Amino acid sequence: MSPSHRDATPAHRGTRRAPGRALSRRTMLGLGALVAVPASTLGALQLRSKDTAAEATTSPGRSSGPKPSASAAPPAVVAKGGGTVPFRPGKAMLGAYLSLSDRTTAQAQTLRREQLGRDERIAHVFYDWADLLPTSIAGLPAQAFPMISWRGTKLADITSGASDELIARTARRLKSLGRPVLLRWGWEMNGDWYAWSPSRNGKDPAGYIQSWRRIHGIFAEQGATNVSWVWSLNWNSSPAADWNTFAALYPGDKYVDWVGVSGYNLHREAPDKLFGPIYRSYAARKPIMITEVGSVDRGGRTKADWITLLAQWVEAHPAVGGVVWFDTDTHPGYAEKWRVDTDAASLAAYVAMAKSARFSG
Repeated sequence: MSPSHRDATPAHRGTRRAPGRALSRRTMLGLGALVAVPASTLGALQLRSKDTAAEATTSPGRSSGPKPSASAAPPAVVAKGGGTVPFRPGKAMLGAYLSLSDRTTAQAQTLRREQLGRDERIAHVFYDWADLLPTSIAGLPAQAFPMISWRGTKLADITSGASDELIARTARRLKSLGRPVLLRWGWEMNGDWYAWSPSRNGKDPAGYIQSWRRIHGIFAEQGATNVSWVWSLNWNSSPAADWNTFAALYPGDKYVDWVGVSGYNLHREAPDKLFGPIYRSYAARKPIMITEVGSVDRGGRTKADWITLLAQWVEAHPAVGGVVWFDTDTHPGYAEKWRVDTDAASLAAYVAMAKSARFSG
């Protein structure tokens, strides 16, 4: 499968708004020609989701082999974890990267609060490698956890020690937040679209792991113990190679609090196709967070029905402790409206998910 999104050209990269301020998210590519899906497709999607959920995983990121019998015991799942942002079994935090064209951040938060009848539990923001990361986040709901996606750089710039002071400065600033914070450094490293991807660093996953551990160690030295570490993959690896598997890139249980995954419904993918392989690879070891998710709207109830399928999938997968929607219509260079209220049916499906007991975390 082609990757869900890439930084392919300067026009499609996340752009800096100002030094020290959050980045706009990079563009999503590879959508191809999208056509409307008839209502009957929903049943097919549901069947597809159920079928793929039963696949056995023989290696990280690759599903094959016979389906287990109906009497097979459910896989073991983690019952604790998450670091300073704790995982609560049976509960999932619902959050978003929120950027709406017609509103300020505070106004957008107010709108979602009115629509959902609750605040978001995770507020997702993006920063560049050299930015001054925040010591406070404007408009952050009182009970919300910030999730900071911090871009990387060439891995040699980290492993050589050349960036140690920049890393230490960042650690001190996040420490000064004085509250638990999710840190998602160097995300989607198993793709080929970022400077920190092993595919752009000699096809050597060891450089990524060494970089992660070095950053983790410097944060510890600076006393940034409020940070919860989110190791976040893309749902599929590009290229598909032994050096680019989930397992090859994993920094180790000691250095990871949450396992995250990005996955978008671009080509009618069922939720289990996007999130099942990573879930089955790590749910027994770490809580799982869907760190980026969205759905293309092909007209009718296609987007609403997919949101319902996502809610059903999370309900059936107890190790999922967080879902973070890419809730925006301001993404540069791309016309797709990822926001949850593009139509009444989609908003209603999202509100139903937000109000369910599963998402009361």
